[in-house]
Amino acid sequence: MTEGHRIVVLGAGYTGMFTAVRLAHRTRRTGVRITLVNPSSRFVERLRMHQIAAGQTFPEHRIPELLAGTGVRFVEGAATAIDPESRTVTVDGTMTLGYDTLVYALGSSTDTGGVPGADVHAFTLNGVGIAARFAARLTEVAAAGGTVTVCGAGLTGIEAATEIAEAHPAVRVTLISPDEPGAMMGPSARAHLRRALERLGIAIETGARVTKVLTDAVELADGRLVPGDACLWTTGVKVPALASDAGIATDERGLIVVDGTLRSVSHPEIHAVGDAAAVRLAWGRLHGSCQSGLPTAQYTADTVTRLLWSKSVRPFRFGYYHQPVSLGRRDAVIQFTRADFTPRRTCLTGRAAVLYKELVSGSPLKTYRLSRYVNVTTVVSKGGRATRRPAV
Repeated sequence: MTEGHRIVVLGAGYTGMFTAVRLAHRTRRTGVRITLVNPSSRFVERLRMHQIAAGQTFPEHRIPELLAGTGVRFVEGAATAIDPESRTVTVDGTMTLGYDTLVYALGSSTDTGGVPGADVHAFTLNGVGIAARFAARLTEVAAAGGTVTVCGAGLTGIEAATEIAEAHPAVRVTLISPDEPGAMMGPSARAHLRRALERLGIAIETGARVTKVLTDAVELADGRLVPGDACLWTTGVKVPALASDAGIATDERGLIVVDGTLRSVSHPEIHAVGDAAAVRLAWGRLHGSCQSGLPTAQYTADTVTRLLWSKSVRPFRFGYYHQPVSLGRRDAVIQFTRADFTPRRTCLTGRAAVLYKELVSGSPLKTYRLSRYVNVTTVVSKGGRATRRPAV
């Protein structure tokens, strides 16, 4: 173990926070110095953004409080540049942090730049502030018996649309997407989802590509206008250009290209986790989600520790095992999957699915707090035969 080894973790979302806390416990009393960098001192639970957008409130959690007793130094500020040659990170354009090991955990956000007007007239779930502003606008729309359009019928769009419709019955909600909602699910789960949308009175526009967002409507590719007093944009993602600007190898989406141990192929001292990493396994490409993100954080914390002790490291293995989707507070659907995220025949619906989802997708705060004292292992599926071959 190298005395005074400097580890900098960029990003204090689900993966960055877990990596930092687990690393602190695993390297305690070794002289390793860990610094966690994040633009805000507030810990944001992204999985709750659709609930905040619907008007629910949650207690605030501060990053320094979550790190108390770990020995991790917290720096509030945005990473504005990385110099891999000098191994430094610039924060807010002025502060410089040196590192020996860098963990890159800057996640993705919703991209509103691809469709005219989306960046001006649409709300997103990119943070607590903008979700709360949408909630305030939603209250006005509900009072007037108005309409809301939700663009994108992926898991985020479905959860947002159902949450809004359940919390505000007076609001007419339209879910707009080129694909059928739940297209990635099996027939039984998809049928339950369709019934839930009908029960909540949600109108569905499928086969529809949005070409423009206006102040009071969205325009579709066929020229039709779908009225909306407020628009929530949940489709398309982007990542910061920080890694690519630094000359770190990235893919066409801007994600850091990693090897089988989640280390940058161009700069091995840099580890990427969550949806900041372009991870390709034997069965295919990992997509950003909490289900896969926390295992990459756990693996990386353990890998960095083993490398510090000059121990061998086994390649990362992972396989998906479910698609949990909430349908408001009283309904949900859980589609169980194969390792490559394709659906199995089995699904769980209704109240049992609500309890299941809360169990597996609840707040990770307990995990972080316990990780100060023990090596907490998240629920990880290694994917069986599908992942026995090494990652690409």
